[in-house]
Amino acid sequence: MASPMGRSDDVVSHLIGGESIPGEGDRITVVDPATERTLGDFHEATADQVDEAVAAARVRFEAGEWRRASVPERQAVLRRVAQSIRDEARALAELESACAGLPIAHLTARQVPRAAENFDFFAEVIGQLAGETFEQMPGYLTLVTREAAGVCALLSPWNAPLALSSMQVASCIAFGNGCVLKPSEHTPLAVHRMVELMGEAGLPPGVVNVVHGTGPVTGDALVRHAGVDRIAFTGGTATARSIMAAAAEHLTPVHFELGGKSANIVFADADLDQALDGSLVNIFSNNGQICIAGSRILVERSMAEAFIERFVARARSLRVGDPKDLATEAGPLAFEGHLERVLAYAELAREEGEVLCGGGRHPDFTKGYYMEPTVVRVEDNQRRICQEEVFGPFATIQVFDDEDEALAIANDSDYGLVAYAWTRDLDRTLRLQQDLQAGTVWINTPLARDLRAPFGGFKQSGIGRDGPRQSAEFFTEEKATIVPRGPVAIKALGADGE
Repeated sequence: MASPMGRSDDVVSHLIGGESIPGEGDRITVVDPATERTLGDFHEATADQVDEAVAAARVRFEAGEWRRASVPERQAVLRRVAQSIRDEARALAELESACAGLPIAHLTARQVPRAAENFDFFAEVIGQLAGETFEQMPGYLTLVTREAAGVCALLSPWNAPLALSSMQVASCIAFGNGCVLKPSEHTPLAVHRMVELMGEAGLPPGVVNVVHGTGPVTGDALVRHAGVDRIAFTGGTATARSIMAAAAEHLTPVHFELGGKSANIVFADADLDQALDGSLVNIFSNNGQICIAGSRILVERSMAEAFIERFVARARSLRVGDPKDLATEAGPLAFEGHLERVLAYAELAREEGEVLCGGGRHPDFTKGYYMEPTVVRVEDNQRRICQEEVFGPFATIQVFDDEDEALAIANDSDYGLVAYAWTRDLDRTLRLQQDLQAGTVWINTPLARDLRAPFGGFKQSGIGRDGPRQSAEFFTEEKATIVPRGPVAIKALGADGE
């Protein structure tokens, strides 16, 4: 069949050393989650093909064309990539929407521009990166520099493929590394096209290689490969544990951005309208499939009933529909297996709480992986639906009596990615900033990401941080070079034997 990218065979091929290579493994079908229509098939990369991709990245890295390119040369390529993404924004958004089910309006307004911004941002970062020069001891000069780490394995998720994979790739190659990227097998199309655009923008072939396939086959071969110097993974905690175990064999450093079960705390002194709008955005953006979702809504008792009544009414009124319709606020879940998983939590919710709205497949659609926006009132934070990441349009609401109780509930989680709080009390804001166990705390705002700030999680929400300094630390090696300022008197050991 004809693919969205004009090929007559596989919907995507593997990109190895700048060449399109057909897969040799099992055939995988890419499905439009809004229509259940087959978009195309491809053969996943085998372990041998992963080995070829790692070898291609190594050859290019050792050749030095990219890692030894001047900063202005690398900046120029990164900026051209950013502009290429902007020039093809509509096409990329359509590919992303077709296989991820994300609303086209959300993609064009936020996620595709964010992908371009990631490349522009790291072009600026490397322009500001500086080493150190100091006197280690009298008569010696010490130079501290950073150099590219080598070949990196990048494994990107299915929930926001373009935005998140672009962050991985941009931060990796900006410092001169090569990489092998494995997108999700469910949502490969826009990511694949982005890498093609990188080659068209002048990135040397083999710097970024792409292998498509499942985690147990392609992903496992990649993270176990002895030729990989760094592993960056965005996804679930269980998968991260497997990757860490594999990485331990070669002591490969890892960077994990993992899941969340984030508290969204609404205090009685909050602006009710603002808190309501923000809380809805925090849980229902990206079809609820977002690691920073404010999925545990905690409301102070004195305003709880007013908030809950309006929140449920708004959740029922969300415009769920065709992601290609600009009016759509929520689309389908990304694939059938995930819909079934979220529906299982909805069924559990009937035992663990009171389902205030939703809880099933959306009745307005005969095709597609659509789920009703679901809100569940709970009394006990220890319930599974409060402790386990559901990753869908699924919110729990719990009432609290005072700030101490709110903090105790918020921190009662294995996760610690982000937290939200709505309050007009400055003193309380400062206390929350200190006491909430989360890598990012948002006060009176939803989902505001500053690329200059570190981003990552406490506890089981990850290892490491994204950010300018943090990415430099992960994707480079620091080197100290000590040079004498003049002749050095060296003790002549064994001179008597001459």
